Amino acid sequence: MRILVLGGAGYIGSHTALELVRAGEEVIIADNLATGHVEAVPEGAVFCKGDIHDRAFLDKLFEEHKIDAVIHFCAYSLVGESVTNPLKYYNNNLCGTEVLLESMVAHGIDKIVFSSTAATYGEPENIPILETDRTCPTNPYGETKLAMEKMFHWTSLAHGMRYVSLRYFNACGADESGNIGEDHNPESHLIPLILQVPNGRRESVSIFGTDYDTPDGTCIRDYIHVTDLAQAHILAVKYLAKGGESNIFNLGNGIGYSVREVIETARKVTGHPIPAVETPRRAGDPARLVASSEKAKSVLGWKPEHASLEEIIASAWKWHEGHPNGYNG
Repeated sequence: MRILVLGGAGYIGSHTALELVRAGEEVIIADNLATGHVEAVPEGAVFCKGDIHDRAFLDKLFEEHKIDAVIHFCAYSLVGESVTNPLKYYNNNLCGTEVLLESMVAHGIDKIVFSSTAATYGEPENIPILETDRTCPTNPYGETKLAMEKMFHWTSLAHGMRYVSLRYFNACGADESGNIGEDHNPESHLIPLILQVPNGRRESVSIFGTDYDTPDGTCIRDYIHVTDLAQAHILAVKYLAKGGESNIFNLGNGIGYSVREVIETARKVTGHPIPAVETPRRAGDPARLVASSEKAKSVLGWKPEHASLEEIIASAWKWHEGHPNGYNG
């Protein structure tokens, strides 16, 4: 298949593009490089710089490359920024997707896999979280992702486009080669923030809140290796190619680790003491977020291969130790 990976120079997009290339698929990457890195584009993929707001750019892509399916990673994803600058998120995540869908409909492209998020659920009603649970986002990031899902739903009903929305939890880790990995500016994810300490980029890591209703008082999250996420996107494309109906799937390991457990595992992996500073809670942080991925396993045949927290952090450390300043060195 010829697959267009939108946002394929970003963290999860580049790992998905790499796995697609390894699987022998034809890969076209489109990215405006606002948060992506051209150095992350895998050898064997065709790279086109452009923005999904640009209808002419998209039309040209679909006309020149005869795309079979689209994987959509082009969304801003910083929760805090979405609260302080919500219109940026509505403009990019919703307006950009609307232009994309217009172009897809015009060119008869009827399959799309969408990078969604556990933030669509907001404060969870149940643990583990099921796809059928209430969706009530607590920030504009989650709100725009949920609105994008609804946009796909109504477009599918009107135009016969089929979609898969993948709601994943805490993406982490890096490709086993150590050549690509996580590089955000500013960095907001726990594991790379922790690893900045042994890399000498910060003196300590902050623990936001130690009085949650959890065994050690810190937040519990479900950490999923980025390569396992990439494989789920590929399986979702194959599911649609075989005629699968539009669907939504959670992606996680179904295992929760506390902030303290993640820091302690990073100390073990890196051999560094990694000082931690306890600070007050952040607003809107749920105590526990753990996924049920049984639906993805039964319908897509997905099976996480890198579920060990130690393995996840070791892969991330291989990347960060070799690239202390990300793709800049």
